[in-house]
Amino acid sequence: MSRLSVVIPAYNERATVHELLRRVAAAPLPDGMELEMVVVDDGSTDGTRELLGELAAAGDPMPFRLILHEQNGGKGTAVRSGLAAGSGDYLLIQDADLEYDPREYRGLLAPILEGEADVVFGSRFLGGPHRVLFFWHSLGNRALTMLSNMLSDLNLTDMETCYKVFRRDVLDGVELRSKRFGIEPELTAKMARRGARIWEVPISYRGRTYAEGKKIGWKDGFSAIWCIIRYNLLP
Repeated sequence: MSRLSVVIPAYNERATVHELLRRVAAAPLPDGMELEMVVVDDGSTDGTRELLGELAAAGDPMPFRLILHEQNGGKGTAVRSGLAAGSGDYLLIQDADLEYDPREYRGLLAPILEGEADVVFGSRFLGGPHRVLFFWHSLGNRALTMLSNMLSDLNLTDMETCYKVFRRDVLDGVELRSKRFGIEPELTAKMARRGARIWEVPISYRGRTYAEGKKIGWKDGFSAIWCIIRYNLLP
């Protein structure tokens, strides 16, 4: 039986993390595949940490591995911890904020299970249903994706997507360094440099507003530019 490890970085997501875990636990998976959840609390201060401890002790909604960071290190730090801890044959990154729908897992896994891909990106820009929100965020995402494509020689539509799925072996020996949202261009660049077969599939997307807890800002955009250059061009 194969295993899917879902890596869930969480920082100050008390309002959504329990529902997210419930949705992940209920997500339909391909036949013969079991689920492992690896949750990384990245130094939350809003009660997320305590709630996750209670849920882990109770096995609610199912047993999951909980990793606690004493201080907030950023999304990249949490993703790195989760990927290192996951024991599955396949690893998938899932944000804890309900923007991405775990019911997409089968579609995300399909190109890998069919032997066509080593890595799959879930694209928010390939026609899936989505909540209508910020024009400038959309434009910024497309600009960063274009720059990444120019340097990596890929033709992705959504480099910044959270939904990235990996065969375990394609990550073996890959050293990740990003601490914050630079983890997205770093993973993309290193998979391209490794020669991994990368596919995209359309996904739905329910973006949230800053009032609802969105954390990424304009400073992260400039940081992403540096990460794209660094991980594509520098040793």
